[in-house]
Amino acid sequence: MQQYTIGLDYGTNSCRSLLINLENGAELGSTVFPYPSGELGILTDPTDPNVARQNPQDYLEGLQFIIRGAIEEAQKNDAHFDPAQVIGIGIDTTGSTPIPVDEEGTPLGLKPEFKDNLNAMVWLWKDHTSHQEAATITAKAEKLRPEYLAKCGGIYSSEWWWSKIWRCQKVDPVVFAAAHSWVEHCDWLPAVLTGTTRPEQISRSTCAAGHKAMFNHEWDGLPDKAFLAELDPDLADLRDRLYDQTFSSAHKAGELTEEWADKLGLPAGIAVAVGAFDAHMGAVGAGVKPGTLVKILGTSTCDITVAPNQKKLADIPGLCGVANESVLPDHYGIEAGQSAVGDIFLWFVHNLVPDSYGKTVGEKFDNMEAALAQQQPGETGLLALDWNNGNRTILVDVRLTGLILGQTLHTQAHEIYRALIEATAFGALTIIKRMQEHGVEVREVINTGGLSLKNESLMQIYADIIGLPMKVAVSEQTCAMGSALYGAVASGAVTLPQAQQANCKLQDRIYYPIAENQQTYAKLYQLYRELHDAFGTAEWQGKMNHIMKDLIAIRQQARTQK
Repeated sequence: MQQYTIGLDYGTNSCRSLLINLENGAELGSTVFPYPSGELGILTDPTDPNVARQNPQDYLEGLQFIIRGAIEEAQKNDAHFDPAQVIGIGIDTTGSTPIPVDEEGTPLGLKPEFKDNLNAMVWLWKDHTSHQEAATITAKAEKLRPEYLAKCGGIYSSEWWWSKIWRCQKVDPVVFAAAHSWVEHCDWLPAVLTGTTRPEQISRSTCAAGHKAMFNHEWDGLPDKAFLAELDPDLADLRDRLYDQTFSSAHKAGELTEEWADKLGLPAGIAVAVGAFDAHMGAVGAGVKPGTLVKILGTSTCDITVAPNQKKLADIPGLCGVANESVLPDHYGIEAGQSAVGDIFLWFVHNLVPDSYGKTVGEKFDNMEAALAQQQPGETGLLALDWNNGNRTILVDVRLTGLILGQTLHTQAHEIYRALIEATAFGALTIIKRMQEHGVEVREVINTGGLSLKNESLMQIYADIIGLPMKVAVSEQTCAMGSALYGAVASGAVTLPQAQQANCKLQDRIYYPIAENQQTYAKLYQLYRELHDAFGTAEWQGKMNHIMKDLIAIRQQARTQK
């Protein structure tokens, strides 16, 4: 009898499902649900651009829509498919995306008295209102608990758990007092499906806790109460209402309840895996293994790789963290990323690209790519910094901003587009170099996400700058694929290596570095690093008066060779 599994991927603007045949990875059904609340699913505050919240009701409505939609598609695509043969559900979400909940685990945003209060809603990962709290956490930990910071790259981020919760306590004591506990989005949804929403019953994710909440067994779990009290006594009190145990996604959070089985059209009792973050599940769905870095290329990027946990791994400054079994069993999960990639390109085409390149966004991108594909590395004379939404890795500073250098009165839009692509590739190379400097092996890169499938010029530029083969996952939904695989693993039907071998497939085309392009990009990268360090670090000392003229020299050489 065939067996099937479902992965749910809750992103920033929408959620989607993926129903696969576990034997061969055939993707039989998928449905997308755009979150209806706010702007593209995000609740904002016109007085503060750093605010980004979500409505938990959107998550619940999406559950039924995307699962029933996937089942309907599967029934059309495979006459032999039967929902009774679905054996598991896995879930990934954005993160850190904490939710204030009451004693029953009900999000405060679902309660009538808080329905119009942004602070009672879900605090989305990209909410950066807590940048000052994050800075204070970093300063306190540097002085009192440096070991905490060592596991999360040396700097605590405003995108993470404690800084968001502390921000809520400061700006809205009423909401904070009403919250019996806080729950990650990726922990709450499995709890809903399994009827285990009381905070003390919820199976908390090793992935979320280890990467964003400073949870580590070396210091008995979450940060100790004495340290939290140094931040605020309310945080110390909250610790007693959180958790002291976490689980990898290979574990079962529980079984699908009768109530939700009826709503979804699935059999009651099937396994629901412990949740995790989207990028980590995406790495699983792309086939991550030691020596392989998976890049989830989207509006932002997340870079994930693994290392066997049989030997101690050095702490890596500037990364989003190292957490045991956050990606694969028996491996450390290593996370990094860039705060904006596709978002930079979209900003550019929406605001600065003239209609001479086309009337629609798609036409503009297509025509710019066709034009830039005719150019040689260095020919534009431009250099950019990819910090339009701050820097996630390796500087961990949300206050940094973008830069485009070398423009003249002859500069054209497609040349700037190429420079922006190159900047994101230079940022990616900086991350890989930091990993390699601290003993993490990276021999190849598997890319996933829309950009890797649709933009051949971008992929070749990445190969030339990073200097490694660029492979591309077949599935356009590797996050949901990884979740689906863990749903099957949680059921006990397969092991994760078995599931990955049968289901994780790569495109035939591989983008290999071109030697002469690498030579030019090596020169440009040196200039990029000077700008990177000069604008991004306090320690940098030097001069930048040569950079514009060096860009002109590289441009002239490229045009002469052409």
